[in-house]
Amino acid sequence: MSSHREAPEIAKDPVADSSDLYAFVSPDKRDTVTLIANYVPLQLPSGGPNFFEFGDDVRYEIHIDNDGDGRPDVTYRFEFTTEITNPNSFLYNTGPIDSLDSKNWNRRQFYSLTRVADGREHRLAHKLPCPPCNVGPLSTPKYADLVRQATYSLSTGERVFAGQRADGFFVDLGAIFDLGTLRPFQQLHVAGKKIFKAEGEPVNATDRMNVHSIAVQVPLERVRRRANRYGAADRASVIGVWTSASRRQVRVLGDRGGADTSTGPFTQVSRLGNPLFNEVIVPMSKKDLWNSLPPSEDKRFAQFVEQPELAALLPALYPDVFPNLDKLTKAKKARADLVAILLTGVPAGLIDGFTNATGEVQADMLRLNTAISPTRRPDRFGVLGGDLAGFPNGRRVGDDVVSIALRAIAGVTVPLVDKTFQPDAAAAAVTPGLSAADVTAPFLGNFPYLGTPYDGFNNPPAAS
Repeated sequence: MSSHREAPEIAKDPVADSSDLYAFVSPDKRDTVTLIANYVPLQLPSGGPNFFEFGDDVRYEIHIDNDGDGRPDVTYRFEFTTEITNPNSFLYNTGPIDSLDSKNWNRRQFYSLTRVADGREHRLAHKLPCPPCNVGPLSTPKYADLVRQATYSLSTGERVFAGQRADGFFVDLGAIFDLGTLRPFQQLHVAGKKIFKAEGEPVNATDRMNVHSIAVQVPLERVRRRANRYGAADRASVIGVWTSASRRQVRVLGDRGGADTSTGPFTQVSRLGNPLFNEVIVPMSKKDLWNSLPPSEDKRFAQFVEQPELAALLPALYPDVFPNLDKLTKAKKARADLVAILLTGVPAGLIDGFTNATGEVQADMLRLNTAISPTRRPDRFGVLGGDLAGFPNGRRVGDDVVSIALRAIAGVTVPLVDKTFQPDAAAAAVTPGLSAADVTAPFLGNFPYLGTPYDGFNNPPAAS
């Protein structure tokens, strides 16, 4: 999956686990960019009485690099505090929560937002309330109203939201991690000939699960570096985005139920740029190391991008289906196409009318050319489908990043850098078989874009 439980240590610390990152020019407000970072993955909506929340001891940050060095030029920092209204109740709420200051809501969470730029910190907001979790129709009867109350427009031009949303990522985890099975892509032999036929319906393993999102919509001039031009061919239009979570280096457990104490400098425990990078590219022995480093250090992992393990596994899992990919992999030829997509951005000239290159520094960042306008009819395959406003040019909530990544690894993008390579016929058909239509909670057409979180009462849905 994109980055849910992607490394051994962070899998034990879901409150600090970056699960998905989105960055796109806002379709309903095109002079802004929307950045969404999800944490606390795989939330069971009915998980009370201690419903899910952000960590008071975690520093959450969204970073923007606008000069191509793999280091943050602008950072939006979110820090949370939790307050208990009634210390003598075990309940999350004792009646309907109809507003963010409802006396019925027993465990409220607030956050401060700081912008860090040019070495200076500027507090944009303090003690903004989050909405509650979506408990059920009696506890949170008008949940959309609570979300509207918790969406803030700041005097500096940003819009901001932090709280629970439906997980919009779609992937057939049960099949993929069962030796790379792709249910719609099973090989059958008929009269000695290979054909492809659907073998069972794919299952969206993250459907009806929730996450906690921090989302900020920022005017373009607040993320771009200063320049005279911001055309689609200009480097100044391209930004690199990643998210991180950090904890204090020292934690002292309280004695006999006393409060824990955290001290010392913050150290990074989780990060995320491109979807699936740590999940699929980085080997298990180095995943925790990757989570602790900044993108500027990602040249350490370039060898795993140049020769990804999955590219060798596909021919083994599907014999005789990927002969050209098999030859390419066995030749140990570095995958310059994947290096461009994941580590440097796609330079001008490889795809007509498109570039999101940031320079020579190899860094895993979600690169977005902010001068490319959103399309009225987005193609879920993004750039591979001819839609230059989609992944890997940033990432929209409906982009089919799993299929795009699988097809790139299978060889579809090799001709961008090697015109003599002929992708296997099956490479353009590789897919787990899911799309945004397999997400039960529909995406929104405006900020914060991710759907209304599933409520605990109706999850799982009652049998009809």
